[in-house]
Amino acid sequence: MTQNELTSLWYGVVADLSAPDLAWQLLTLAACLLLAKLGQRLVRGRQVGVGRAWELGHGGLKRITFPLLALMLVLLARLVVQQWIHVKLLSLALPLLVSLAIIRVVFYVLRVSFADAAWLAQFERVFALLVWAIVALHITGLLPDVIAVLESVSFSAGKQQLTLWHALQGLAAVLTTVLAALWLSSAIEARLNAAESLDSNLRVVFARISKALLILLAVLIGLPMVGIDLTTLSVFGAALGVGLGFGLQKIASNYVAGFILLLDNSIRIGNIISIGNDRGEVTRITTRYTVLKNLAGVEALVPNELLVGSVVQNESYSDLRVRVALPVQVSYDSDLERAMAIMVAAAQAQERVLTDPAPAVFLKEFADSGINLELGVWIADPGKGTGPLRSDINLAIWRDFKQAGISIPFPQREVRILKGPGND
Repeated sequence: MTQNELTSLWYGVVADLSAPDLAWQLLTLAACLLLAKLGQRLVRGRQVGVGRAWELGHGGLKRITFPLLALMLVLLARLVVQQWIHVKLLSLALPLLVSLAIIRVVFYVLRVSFADAAWLAQFERVFALLVWAIVALHITGLLPDVIAVLESVSFSAGKQQLTLWHALQGLAAVLTTVLAALWLSSAIEARLNAAESLDSNLRVVFARISKALLILLAVLIGLPMVGIDLTTLSVFGAALGVGLGFGLQKIASNYVAGFILLLDNSIRIGNIISIGNDRGEVTRITTRYTVLKNLAGVEALVPNELLVGSVVQNESYSDLRVRVALPVQVSYDSDLERAMAIMVAAAQAQERVLTDPAPAVFLKEFADSGINLELGVWIADPGKGTGPLRSDINLAIWRDFKQAGISIPFPQREVRILKGPGND
């Protein structure tokens, strides 16, 4: 169907506005759309097979079920009712439904291609509806009138006079080029992730730098495509610089700090670090913050600026082995050599305790209530925590001390009552 035929259909529908046939066509079209909507719900509620291919196929089918069912119902209804009434409205609905199905499939393919772009998944229907509205205006022949209205609204940007139509064209061109840049950056990121010989932090850095450069290049290409001079953006660039200098200072510093962390390899994904009261495993390093996950499953979002400007204890920076100290106090009448041997044996019985360096006991000090000993053990898996290990070793020491007759003292106070000169 050519553009002239579509335009004549639209004018025929307009001419039928005063005819009673239009009411019957609207009623027929509404019934077809309602039945198609019910059919779409049935398809969405059905179970699909297991696997990625089944999920993708079911997702695509859900998006085209409504326009395809409506298309078939409108075709059938047009064949039935054309004997009694005009069917220009139903004929006009056919290309609109076909374009809706095509647009939904295209945007679903884009969403699957950019799986990491959460914003595209959220605004998929909005973008598809917007593009379909433009196509619908083109099919009905109303697009030139709408463009004329948009061109009548003008404003100045720097030394260049722009219209609302030019601004919308620039936005569409930028969105198209940015989507292409995102697709290319995702392909580059996939190739970088496949390069096992490359350091993981460098992969992240190169992927982010390539994405930023490609998006900038997309904007620089998209705007001149519609005749927008890039020098007009100088005013907005100056305003953006002022905003970064004042309101976005922290965000900018965290962004730079994130690249520093990734480049100098001081903190890597999988490291066990402590900063302030937060300790945990580094699970993710973003441009603004670093995620620390502790043993309780709680994730702390630490700004990158703190990690660059503060003292960070990295338990797995160059060596995973860390020393765990367990203080134990025994009474003064205990056999120290025997107590120290029991403590070493209790540590050696644990699988997590390393044999090199071997567990060792040191006499720390002679305290008020007893003799302070310290058992030092080395482990190679600090990410599992030290709580369960301490508990197992202390429990074994307690049991062996009881069997050996070695007592662990507790604070005691002795009160003496002295008799005075006049007391019996």
